[in-house]
Amino acid sequence: MWRTGEGSTGRLLQLCLGYFVFYVITGVTVKYFLGRPELGFPGMEGIEFLVYSTLGGTSLAVGVVLALRWFKSASIQTAQWGSLRFPREFLYIIPSGVCTAVVIPTTTLMYTLPISVMVAMVIMRASVIIISRAVDAVQIRQGILHKKVYVEENIGVVFALLAAGVQMFWVGEGGFDFIRSRAATSILGSYIVAYSIRIYIMNYYKNTRGKGVKLNNKWFFGIEQISASVTLILATLFVFHSPRIMGWDLTQIGLFRGAIIDPLPLWRQAVLAGMAFGMVAFFSVFLFMFKGRTATFAGLVNRLTSLIAGTTATLVFYFAFKGRFPVLQDWISLAFILIAVGFLSIAERKRVVELLAEHEIEAK
Repeated sequence: MWRTGEGSTGRLLQLCLGYFVFYVITGVTVKYFLGRPELGFPGMEGIEFLVYSTLGGTSLAVGVVLALRWFKSASIQTAQWGSLRFPREFLYIIPSGVCTAVVIPTTTLMYTLPISVMVAMVIMRASVIIISRAVDAVQIRQGILHKKVYVEENIGVVFALLAAGVQMFWVGEGGFDFIRSRAATSILGSYIVAYSIRIYIMNYYKNTRGKGVKLNNKWFFGIEQISASVTLILATLFVFHSPRIMGWDLTQIGLFRGAIIDPLPLWRQAVLAGMAFGMVAFFSVFLFMFKGRTATFAGLVNRLTSLIAGTTATLVFYFAFKGRFPVLQDWISLAFILIAVGFLSIAERKRVVELLAEHEIEAK
């Protein structure tokens, strides 16, 4: 067994490995279920697969939370509303769960666009890296974060920006014009707004624990996932009944309702595939909230790991199912990301020395 200590580089690598494996599975299965029937794939519509994969992912995450009782309070403060007393952290963890309920479907919908898994991941991950750096800047100004963002972390952000720019503005022959697509920009916009709020909240929770107070990320994850699931259930009920309530008559809503009323033949397999994304959620949150690191660093590690997974998923799908091979801009973006990883490794070595000196982690 690879035994590691809390906040150690070894623990960080373990989380990255788990995140990588389950994101490769997620990336491959999305393209498989959405592949064209004439090529031997199920040919599900994006909305149909979204229904089944979300059911699988959220059921797994909440099931683990309930089974392991991660919802048991680890609060350091209480709030009162009338005669009701509750953990004060609920005031921001529950909104974080609502944002998670936006992130879950928009992540899957990004993969349904006519772009490779690699491209989708580059755009989303680079966006979150930029958000993470902005959150650090805000929380340093607010006096919440007392750590310095290393220059290597900032350089990593620059290369992440370059990677995103290549994918968003380079439209080759037969390429997908991301900027001019209303669907693409709407999905990405919703994803960015939700993640901005969520990353701020996660780092607020992490950075406002007093010295010596245990950072219970499992409790945070548990409450966030329960509130996200409740939000998704309410949203599902609203969309399902929207033709009667709101008079909406859209093709996407028809597909959504049909996936529930008359499930497709492979719906159980799609639910099972969605469970891989549910596993991703665990590693994602624990990386974002990793002990002793800035939001910039944690965001870079989290997103760059998933980008490498996206590259791997694209290649696996190409060799296993004769999918689309990565094009030139994909490889240029990957090169920028790998450079960012190099700077990140330098920052990690410096941070470990700092944390050991301050006795925030133990030498292992």
